[in-house]
Amino acid sequence: ALEPLSVGLAIGVASALTGYLSHPRFYCNYVECCPRGGQRLNATALKAQLDNRLFGQHLAKDVVLKAVLGFSNNPSPKKPLMLSLHGWAGTGKNFLSQILAEQVHPAGLRSKFVHLFLATLHFPHHDQVKLYKEQLQNWIRGNVSACPSSVFIFDEMDKMHPGVIDAIKPFLDYYEEVDGVSYRKAIFIFLSNAGGDLINKAALDFWTSGKRREDIQLKDLEHLLSVGVFNNKNSGLWHSSIIDRNLIDYFVPFLPLEQRHVKMCVRAEMAARGYAVDEKIVQEVADEMTYFPKEQRIYSDKGCKTVQAKLDIHEDL
Repeated sequence: ALEPLSVGLAIGVASALTGYLSHPRFYCNYVECCPRGGQRLNATALKAQLDNRLFGQHLAKDVVLKAVLGFSNNPSPKKPLMLSLHGWAGTGKNFLSQILAEQVHPAGLRSKFVHLFLATLHFPHHDQVKLYKEQLQNWIRGNVSACPSSVFIFDEMDKMHPGVIDAIKPFLDYYEEVDGVSYRKAIFIFLSNAGGDLINKAALDFWTSGKRREDIQLKDLEHLLSVGVFNNKNSGLWHSSIIDRNLIDYFVPFLPLEQRHVKMCVRAEMAARGYAVDEKIVQEVADEMTYFPKEQRIYSDKGCKTVQAKLDIHEDL
C-alpha cells in the first residue's frame, strides 16, 4: 500500500501540473487566444512598422497611428473603431490594414480573429443582397462573441452592391450591447478605390500651386471624401446610413505615389528578397512604371502595385 504522504505528494504534484497546463498564459503559447481585456497596442512597434513599410503616406500614417492608439488606450470606447481607407490601387491601403491587423493579432491575416471580406468573392450577386446582409450580421455577431477585439476588413468596397454594408450599421453605432453582445472593442476597416480621383486632383492642385506634398492635411480631403463616396453609386457607401449617422471615425486618404516613393518600394522589395540593393535596377524598375499626368509624369498610375512583377524580370540580380 502507498504511504499517505506519497499519495498526498502525488496528488499535489498532479494538481499543480494540471493547474499550470490549464493556465491561460501557458495555453496561449500554443493556441491563438483573443487578447485579454485592457491589453494595449505597442505604440513604438506600430509606428516603426508604418515608418519602415508604408511609403509616401504621411497623412494615412499620422491619422491611423493616432486613431488606433487612442482607441486602444481607451478602457471603455463608446463604439467600435471604424476606418475607411481611400485611394488608387497600389498606394498602400491593403498594406496598412495588414500592419494594423498584425499589431492587434500577431498572426495578422492568418489569425482566426481577423476577417477579410472581398466584395467580388463574398458578395458577387446583386439579387442576393438580402441573403448577404443576413449572413454578414450572423458572421460578425458570432466572431465578436468569440473575441471582442476582432478585426474586420472589407476590401473592394467600390465593388460592393449598395445596401450590403448597411447590414453592419447596428454593430458600429453607439450601443452598449446589441442582443447581448458588445462590439465596442472591435475594429472595422473599409478599403476602397472610390474617391481616388478626388484625392489625386487635390494632390495635383497642391503640386501645381507649388505647395509641398507633406503640407496636405486631413481637413483638406476628409469632407471631400465623405461627400464624394456618399454620392457615388460605385462606392459601396452610396447613400449609406453608416455615413449618414457619422459612424465612420476617419476617412483616410492615400495620396498618389511619386517616382521617389516607387523607388522606396523597389528597395524594400529587394531587401525582403535578400538582394543587395542595386540603384541601377531600382531606377530601371521605376522607369518602367507609367505616370500621370502624361506630360509631367509626376504620379505612378499603379502606385507600387506592379513592383514585384517588374522586379521578377530582372534576372541578372
